[in-house]
Amino acid sequence: MNLLQGACRFKPVKGLINKAFRPNNPALAKDIFGLHFTNPVGLGAGFDKNALYLDELETLGFGFVEIGTVTPQPQPGNEKPRLFRLPADQALINRMGFNNNGMQAIAARLENRLKNNSGSSLIVGGNIGKNKVTPNEDAWKDYQLCFERLFDCVDYFVVNVSSPNTPGLRELQEKDSLRKIFSVLQNSNQAKKQPKPLLLKIAPDLGREQLDDIVALAFEVGLSGLVATNTTIARQGLQTAARRINAIGAGGLSGKPVRSRSTEVVQYLSNQTAGTIPIIASGGIFNGSDALEKMQAGASLVQVWTGFIYEGPSITKKICQSLNPTV
Repeated sequence: MNLLQGACRFKPVKGLINKAFRPNNPALAKDIFGLHFTNPVGLGAGFDKNALYLDELETLGFGFVEIGTVTPQPQPGNEKPRLFRLPADQALINRMGFNNNGMQAIAARLENRLKNNSGSSLIVGGNIGKNKVTPNEDAWKDYQLCFERLFDCVDYFVVNVSSPNTPGLRELQEKDSLRKIFSVLQNSNQAKKQPKPLLLKIAPDLGREQLDDIVALAFEVGLSGLVATNTTIARQGLQTAARRINAIGAGGLSGKPVRSRSTEVVQYLSNQTAGTIPIIASGGIFNGSDALEKMQAGASLVQVWTGFIYEGPSITKKICQSLNPTV
């Protein structure tokens, strides 16, 4: 990414990269949450945590990029090593732990970009979380702080309570905890002149009763959308040797092994909401066929992450070529 950033400083080189990797499929443009996406393929949160590479990622053709997860205070994250490849499974295990520069530094970076790059069509989402040291009963305060600081810098928000790598975070997926967080955020949001879309990112490990609670809450607090899904703590059916998996230890599994479950969750949410709440699908998307599977299950947009690592910088263009004019 640093090499790409250096190359993009030279306009002729940036133009060549843009031509090589950026899709040109106007038929794939979508208007979701009141926002215009030039194409439905985005980059999920956790890659450009600190909003360092937005211009470069736009050059690679992404229709939208989710930055973060952003926390109020900077934090280093978990001890390294904390990111592991499982090539036999086309998967990753990560336990990054919300490492990020904190909301002040990230907001300043986004503000500077908006000032200097007003012609950009890239949609930027802000994925927000709580600091590790913040107790769960005070978590809503962290989400509100991030929401207020980033409000003028991002196009939509995603509340992340589904990472397995911050102790106790997933407990916030329970209905009462979520109601508290979203009540506070929506009160702030609706008081703004132009409220921003507010979404919730959920884990693939939730049961049907928990998913039903999410759906009920989504209608109750007026969520704009859902992101399904985050990484899984499951380890079933992997090709990688159990000895290797055990040696890696805790973390969220992403990539091909989560594809099927992610699609199931997207399908269930779509059915339960009768398609009235837009869904961004994430989980095991490597090609156009994977993206189409998610869209046929009810997703409006898709996000890649592990697929980007394995497939490389042409992934967006290839998916868009495959989708056009199917979707």
